[in-house]
Amino acid sequence: MSRAFRFRSRETFIFVCGLVLAATAYTGAQDNARTVAAGVYTDAQAERGALTYEASCSGCHRADLGGGTGPALTDRRFARDFAGKDLKTLFTKISTTMPRNAAGSLSEPVYLDIVAHILKENGFPAGQSELTADGLDGIQVVAGKPKPPPPVGDFSYVEVVGCLTAGPQNTWMLTRASEPVVAFLASPVAASSAPAPPAEIAAAKRLGTETFHLLDAMAYAPETHKGQKMAVRGLLIKLADEQRMTISSFDMVAASCSE
Repeated sequence: MSRAFRFRSRETFIFVCGLVLAATAYTGAQDNARTVAAGVYTDAQAERGALTYEASCSGCHRADLGGGTGPALTDRRFARDFAGKDLKTLFTKISTTMPRNAAGSLSEPVYLDIVAHILKENGFPAGQSELTADGLDGIQVVAGKPKPPPPVGDFSYVEVVGCLTAGPQNTWMLTRASEPVVAFLASPVAASSAPAPPAEIAAAKRLGTETFHLLDAMAYAPETHKGQKMAVRGLLIKLADEQRMTISSFDMVAASCSE
């Protein structure tokens, strides 16, 4: 083996080792990066953010962040848009585009509070220190963990899908209905002005075995929806012999109940 070849081999070996060390250092830095799962906001900050979000954002994104005329801010959509990026990306998006028709109109601390609320709703834990603008660059967003739905109880504000059926003595029933789930607004007063759920979401819900007596169905021209698949929101009233619902929203999602 020539001396020149030995030198070239040695230089190649050193170069490769350098690349390996650099890659290892980079991977280690990535592994040790601070993420939103480390508790980067406080509960008090998220509570403030929830109030502002309800007043300024829920009309487009829904109170549960599930998306309406604006995109969802939770689950798969949240992960697709922001996972792997710095938290500043989320903050910048919110602070420069929201609220609709008044983009950038809120103060920096208020936008930080809204970000804290969004993180909480995506299942990330609170910590001991409030989120600040200075620390956004060093915090990485990861996919969240969906929050479990709240339990359904008597007088819960719920959403169900079922078949509108005429009952005895001019009553109307929702039969073959899905299990009730807590809807995104707990207040029937606020719910009266809430947007209806996207039709494709309600239509995708499968029918079930529940039956609900719809107390105020006559106010919604039920004859025109007889036999149709309906999405209903309202207060759930559990009695010993039946389940009843008041109605705050009443929407046809399919012309028939066949599946």
